[in-house]
Amino acid sequence: MTRLTGGALRLTVLVGENDTWHHKPLYAEIVHRAHAAGLAGASVFRGIEGFGASSLVHTSRLLSLSEDLPVAVIVVDTEERVRAFLPELDELVTEGLVVLDPCEVIRYTGRGAAADDSGPTGGDPSGAGGTPL
Repeated sequence: MTRLTGGALRLTVLVGENDTWHHKPLYAEIVHRAHAAGLAGASVFRGIEGFGASSLVHTSRLLSLSEDLPVAVIVVDTEERVRAFLPELDELVTEGLVVLDPCEVIRYTGRGAAADDSGPTGGDPSGAGGTPL
């Protein structure tokens, strides 16, 4: 197993699960654009409770309020690559929150995978894709 470490920038986009872009989920459009931009990877997490600018609490505990739960799209890559992606978000996110924070990455690759593997996932067996950090 190989361990790759280094500094990176984490981009977190907080939106509602019902937010859309051209009739498809906004979170899906963000992930597809991050992939097309060659970012290292993106993941979407659905929240169980939260509130935003509307101050209305959405929760999975009450059926009537579980329709628009919070969604977090998280992307981690080099600072340069993440910042180059921000104009895409300017076009997509009309209501939501974007958080940027520096982080340290410890990435594990499978046995025998070289750190400079030229494959699309950089030897990442998870299939997260993109350029190795």
